[in-house]
Amino acid sequence: MASVPYPFTAVVGMDDMRLSLLLNAVSPAIGGVLVRGEKGTAKSTIVRGLTALLPPMDVVSGCRFSCDPAAPDLTCPDGPHEVGSGARRPTAMVELPVGASEDRLVGALDIERALADGVKAFEPGLLAGAHRGILYVDEVNLLHDHLVDLLLDAAAMGASYVEREGVSVRHASRFLLVGTMNPEEGELRPQLLDRFGLTVEVAASRDPDQRVEVVRRRLAYDDDSAAFAARWADEEAALRSRIVAARELLPTVRLGDVVLRQIAATCAAFEVDGMRADIVMARTATALAAWAGRTEVAEEDVRQAALLALPHRRRRAPFDAPGLDEDKLDEALEQFGEDEPDPDPEPDPDPGPDGDGPDGGGGLPPQSSGPDAPAATEPPPADPADADAPAPLPGAGSGEQQPVRAAEPFRTKVLSVPGLGEGAAGRRSRARTEHGRTTGARRPQGALTKLHLAATVQAAAPHQRARGRSGPGLLVRRDDLRQATREGREGNLVLFVVDASGSMAARQRMSAVKGAVLSLLLDAYQRRDKVGLITFRGKEAELALPPTSSVDAAAARLELLPTGGRTPLAAGLLKAHDVLRIERLRDPSRRPLLVVVTDGRATASAGAGGRTRVAAGTAAAGVGLGAPGLPTGVTGTDALAVGGGNGLAAFAGLSAGPAGAMPGGPGGVDPLAAAAGLGGLLPAHGERGPAAGVTGRDRVTRRAATGAGQHGDAFALALRAARLHAADGTAAVVVDCEAGHVRLGLAGTLAGELGGTAVTLDELRADSIAGLVKDVRSVQATSRRAA
Repeated sequence: MASVPYPFTAVVGMDDMRLSLLLNAVSPAIGGVLVRGEKGTAKSTIVRGLTALLPPMDVVSGCRFSCDPAAPDLTCPDGPHEVGSGARRPTAMVELPVGASEDRLVGALDIERALADGVKAFEPGLLAGAHRGILYVDEVNLLHDHLVDLLLDAAAMGASYVEREGVSVRHASRFLLVGTMNPEEGELRPQLLDRFGLTVEVAASRDPDQRVEVVRRRLAYDDDSAAFAARWADEEAALRSRIVAARELLPTVRLGDVVLRQIAATCAAFEVDGMRADIVMARTATALAAWAGRTEVAEEDVRQAALLALPHRRRRAPFDAPGLDEDKLDEALEQFGEDEPDPDPEPDPDPGPDGDGPDGGGGLPPQSSGPDAPAATEPPPADPADADAPAPLPGAGSGEQQPVRAAEPFRTKVLSVPGLGEGAAGRRSRARTEHGRTTGARRPQGALTKLHLAATVQAAAPHQRARGRSGPGLLVRRDDLRQATREGREGNLVLFVVDASGSMAARQRMSAVKGAVLSLLLDAYQRRDKVGLITFRGKEAELALPPTSSVDAAAARLELLPTGGRTPLAAGLLKAHDVLRIERLRDPSRRPLLVVVTDGRATASAGAGGRTRVAAGTAAAGVGLGAPGLPTGVTGTDALAVGGGNGLAAFAGLSAGPAGAMPGGPGGVDPLAAAAGLGGLLPAHGERGPAAGVTGRDRVTRRAATGAGQHGDAFALALRAARLHAADGTAAVVVDCEAGHVRLGLAGTLAGELGGTAVTLDELRADSIAGLVKDVRSVQATSRRAA
């Protein structure tokens, strides 16, 4: 590993990122930088190179909290300090790992010594080390929520508080916050996003010459880092001197009223929330003037400040792409760029040929005449019957339609995974977490983090006489300490399996379906879930988005989703089973929630390979191979051939002929006769409830038989694929997209085999029944009792 950091001045390109970091070095009050960009763009390299450019700072000798000797912190745990000279050391840059614990960030308090001896034995954390320096968080968007909360508190108050069962420690913590992130891995919480003063987007250069220079410099640095740094020493020294000069000039820079009005008008034009944007823009514009060696803020400083301070603040919704409309920015600056607006010119009472009018520069264009002139008639109106159907994709296969826009998202009901999990902190399902309400106590495993005071006292009390207690203090030993167990909420893996077949394109149903999935994605974003997206249409299923924390990426894939073709429902469920199997190996503690969005119709089988996988999976899981609800002994070829005479006979309870016999022929079963045998199970027209004497299992049989004459084979295979998920204990919800007066209820049948619940698009809305919360566990219990 190289011992010398890569020089800041040796980085090729990345002008905006370098400028934003240098401005924070000149004026730390700006509030830090968030660097967004793809992997491999030198984000971390530039941040680490900045530390060598910062001037050294004076600290109180022996103070673990880097107090300023000119103005020491009166409440410093290592204090009190006398005002005077101290030691000088380089500005520190502290890196916060994504997987750090709470005690590592804020510090650890020795509870045992605090209880037994009354001593506040405090070990400082990373926030103490970053005081008056830089706190760098790589992949800040992956930081756990409880660490984000602590960062927000420290950034807002300029101090860090550590409290453990009434024992409290406070110390100053003012730092320059620098974070890097890859947007593909998930977005940042809005509260933390607003704490970053500036934000920049970085991307690798597409210029071959620049890319060659990047490789050449990196190879030279890896060969001999010390020699490489020595070649850039003069540039580093010059930049360091410029930072010092700009810091000295900064207090003399004047921010005039006109410039302040431009800043306020710009923030108002982009409808940013709060006043932090105005303050950050003013500080950034002032730092830009000082960096340029000027004592007056100019309009170009305001424009550059807006490009750095506003993009992440104008984002109005989680799925809006960050950015700034530069034309709108220029309009706002021009409107308030002068001290006094120009008076309105007097109107010309007699406009000439160049004025507005038929022959002037404005108004409507003159109509053409002659044989080549376009017809003045309006085009004929479109056929109302075609208004609801999306246009076919050019060059696409038969039945494939253009992607349709999603309907407006809405607030959804809460879908949660049953039981008590132990996954990453989130806001969806119940789980044992480090934060939440206290539910009990246990012996600590490793370091004690959350003391259960009552349980500790109860454990130590019986031994006080044997330990020789003579005073008022409580004699506590390590074996007496009890860790508090707490229950909070966890984030889950929400895997969407979306039907994109031709039946979903009818009557713009796909627009409503996309709106529902978009609403669920928004809910997953707010509850800190990981999401994945599988689509199925035609002959196969596709993993459109592997499980990720980037809900924005899922929304983008959903927006471009076309529709058309047949419905390989079994293929979609099998693909979901494969994805979840892999994710269980990668992250065993994150529990999945399967959300299947379909009308339940299956018109395409998963092929011979899919049938083999279903058979092997059900056998390994101990799940019967027979079609759901079939009489005992009906398995194998008869169970799969639901669309033929043998399948119908199996559903009707008739005896099947020899294998290979033609339906209706010698030794076979007449399909019409077999269908007639289903009459006792099939509902009458318009009937939705079960017939007299029909059990829950018979209803599964009846619904499966409804599609037997057309695509029963595909649907029966889909039901058996669903049983694989049920055998794994995967919580599931089926969003029923079926519409029209005649409803087959196939989605409900699918939900029953998944061991989950079915909800319609209307029932998915949280406002359909006020205050109703949909819990998967209760619905699963209801389904089992009905069956």
